[in-house]
Amino acid sequence: MDFSQLNKQRAASFNKQKQLLKKLSAGQTILCEQCQKPLKLNLAVDAAQKGQVCCDKGCTLIELEIA
Repeated sequence: MDFSQLNKQRAASFNKQKQLLKKLSAGQTILCEQCQKPLKLNLAVDAAQKGQVCCDKGCTLIELEIA
């Protein structure tokens, strides 16, 4: 089985999310791809060592591990 295509997709997704986090942390407004509402970076989540990026509707939710 050839995993090269899957690995390329995974790498592209990781890089896309990394760029999104850079832009949000720099204060840029990024819109959700689904609902076009602004995404919010929240580093003060209840769970220990967790942060998240989300929109108001909840169609985008990215959990972050903070070390």
